[in-house]
Amino acid sequence: MTVNHHRHTPYLQQTQAQYKRGILKYGGTNLLRAVIRIALPSMAIPRSERESRDEGILKLMLYLIRNIAIISTNARLAAEGEEEEVSRSATIDAFQAQDAFALILTMCSNVGDDFNMQDVVLLEILFHLVKGVNVDKLFMEEDQRKAKRTDELGDLLQKESLVRREYAKNAPTRHGRFGTMIWVKRDDAKVSTVSGQDVLRDDQTTLHKMDQSKKWNKPRPRRKKEDIVQNNNFNMPTHLSASASKNLRTFVEEFLDSGFNPLFTHVRKAIEREAERVLEINSRQFFYTVGWFLEAERARRVSQMKKHTEQGKSAKETEPDSYGLVAGVLNQETFITLNRAMQNSFDNKEWDDLNAQMRCFTQILLTVQEMALSPIEEDQEIAENIQNRIFYEETTHDRILAIVRGYKDQGFGYLDAATELAHVFLRMLERYSKENADMQIRSKRKAKRKKKGEQLNGQDAAGDEEQNSEDEEMEDAVQVTKERAFDFKRFSAKFCNQSCVDTFVAFTEFYRELNPEQLKRAHRYFYRIAFKQEMTVLLFRLDIINLFHRMIKGPGAMDSSSKSVFKEWEELVRQIIRRLVKKIDQRPALVTELLFSKMNNTVFYLEYGQEKQTISTSKRAPAQLEIISKNATTADAKLGIVVGALVLDGRTDLVKWVVDVLDSAASEREAWETQDEIRRAEDPEAGGSSNPLIRMSTANLTKKRNKS
Repeated sequence: MTVNHHRHTPYLQQTQAQYKRGILKYGGTNLLRAVIRIALPSMAIPRSERESRDEGILKLMLYLIRNIAIISTNARLAAEGEEEEVSRSATIDAFQAQDAFALILTMCSNVGDDFNMQDVVLLEILFHLVKGVNVDKLFMEEDQRKAKRTDELGDLLQKESLVRREYAKNAPTRHGRFGTMIWVKRDDAKVSTVSGQDVLRDDQTTLHKMDQSKKWNKPRPRRKKEDIVQNNNFNMPTHLSASASKNLRTFVEEFLDSGFNPLFTHVRKAIEREAERVLEINSRQFFYTVGWFLEAERARRVSQMKKHTEQGKSAKETEPDSYGLVAGVLNQETFITLNRAMQNSFDNKEWDDLNAQMRCFTQILLTVQEMALSPIEEDQEIAENIQNRIFYEETTHDRILAIVRGYKDQGFGYLDAATELAHVFLRMLERYSKENADMQIRSKRKAKRKKKGEQLNGQDAAGDEEQNSEDEEMEDAVQVTKERAFDFKRFSAKFCNQSCVDTFVAFTEFYRELNPEQLKRAHRYFYRIAFKQEMTVLLFRLDIINLFHRMIKGPGAMDSSSKSVFKEWEELVRQIIRRLVKKIDQRPALVTELLFSKMNNTVFYLEYGQEKQTISTSKRAPAQLEIISKNATTADAKLGIVVGALVLDGRTDLVKWVVDVLDSAASEREAWETQDEIRRAEDPEAGGSSNPLIRMSTANLTKKRNKS
C-alpha cells in the first residue's frame, strides 16, 4: 500500500461498496450467477485432470464471492442510501437468489475429494456471512421473532422512562434560571465552590457533585497496532431482515447436514501442518466459525423439539438425531489443536484470537453436555469419553484460571467470553466430579535431573548406564506427569481471589446492557464466593458494595420487571450487606480495609480475628546412602567402604564418634542384660532377651578402622 492508497482508503471503501451494489443488483441481471456458470466447467473436471487455468478460474470465482461478503459501507462516510443495498441481509438474499449458496454447499461437501486447495477461502466466506449473527434469533419462527422484537422495544422504552425519571428528580425548573454558587468548608479548613441550584437539596447531592468535578487522567498502556481486523471483528452484533434470516437459516441447516465435517476437518489439518495458503487470521476465523455452527446445531435441535411438542408428538415418537453431523470437531485432534492455540494466544497476548478460541471451547463444552443427556447410548458414551479427556488434564484447569485472573481491559467481548467459559467449565466439572467420586487428573511437575558433572567411573559403570537408559527415561516421565485424586472444592477455591473477583466485577458493571443469562452468570459466581466458599470478605470493598447497592437501589438500578433475576440479585445484595455490618462489629479494622483489595493474610485476619501462624518446616532429611559396587555384597563389606571413604576425606572424627556411641550403647546393653539375668534368677517366671551382636558389631567396626 502506497501513501496515496492509505490517504484515500475511505474513498476506496466507498467505491468498493458501489461496486458491490452493482454486482448484487445491476439492472435486474444476475452477475453472480453468470460468474458461477463460467466456473462450472472447471468444477466438473476431476481434480487430478484439472490444469492450472481451471484452478485459477475457481480461485477467482471464490475470491470474488469472498470479497462481496466482506465489503460493507464505512460508517464514517455518507453512504447515499447504500446501507440497505450492500448490507449483510442484501448479500444473503442475493447469494440465495443467484445460487451462490448452492455452490458453497457443493464445494464444502466435497472438500478433500474434488476441491483440495479451496478450503480456506470457503472458510472465510462462511465467517463473513455468519459473524455477529444471533443464533437464537436466527432459529426463531417469524411470530417468535416479532414477539422478541416487541419485547426488546418495550425494554428499551422502559429503560428510557427510567432514565427520564432519574433526570426529572434533579432537572432544572423555570424558577432555576438564576445561577447559584455555594462554598463547602472541608475538614482541612479549605473551601471549595460548587455551582448549581441542585446542590441546595442535601449534603449528599453536594458531595456527589464535588466528586463529579474531580478528574483523573488515568494513563493507558499503549496498544499494539491492530492488523487487518476491521473486517474480522465478530463482537459487533448484526441484524438481519426476515427474508435474510430465513435464507441463512436454510443454508445453515443444509451445511450442518452435508458440509460441516468435511470442511472443518480439512481446514484443521491445513492449520496443523501450517500450509502456505493458511494465514494467521484464518485460525481465528476457524475457531469462531466452529463455535458458531455448534451453537447453531444446538439451537436447531431445540427448535425441532418445540415443533414436535406443538404437534403433539411425545419424546418417544420422535427419533433423536445423532451428533455425528458435528463429530468432525469433537475428536482428540481438535482438542489438542485448540489447547495449543489457546496457550499460544494467551502467552503472546493475542486477545482477539483467544476470544474466538474461548467461544469455541465453550460451545464444545455445551454440546458435550447435551450429548450426555441424549437418549442415544452411543452419544452418551462419546460424551463421557470427551469429558474424561478434557477434565483429565490439569493444564486445562490452570489455563482457564489464568485467563480469568489475567483480564486487563481487553474489551467487553473478551470479558464476556472469559466469564462464560469459566462459568460453564465450573458447572460441568462440578457435576462430573460428583458423578465420578474417584476422578483422577494428571498434573505435570518439573522432573529432577542429574547434574552434568555426575558420572560413574569405570567401563562397567558406563555399560550399566547404557543398559538402564530406557529405565531412567521412564522414571523421568513418571516424575513429570503424576496422577492424583481430584478435589473440586480445592479447585473452585482457586477462583476465590481478588483478581477473579475484579474480573467479574468489571463484567457486572455493564449490568444495564446485560441480558438475563449474563446476569445469572455473574450472580452464580458471587453466590459461590459468598456462600459456597464462605469468602464474603473478598467482596467487602467499597466500590463493590457501591456497585451492588446501585444495582438494587439506584440511581440507574436494574429493571425490577424481570422479577426472577432482580429478586435473586436483591436477596444476594441484602445478605452480603448484612454480613458486612456483622463483620464490622466483630472486626473494626474492616472499616479501613474497605478501601483496599484483600491479601491472603488480611483475609485470614478478618475471617478469624488473628494472624495466620506460619510453622517453620524442618530441614529435609539427608538422602539415603547407596553403595553401588559388585564386590560389596554384604553389610560388612559396604561398612568397610564407608569407613574408608570417611578416612580418605579426613573425617576420622566421625568414625571415632560412631565407635564411641556404639561402645556406650553396648556397655548399657550389657549392664541391662546382667540385671535381667539377676532378675530371672530371683524370679524364674520373668522373661528376657539378650543381644550380644552389639559388641560384635563394635569390634568389627574398630577392626576395620585400624586396617584403614
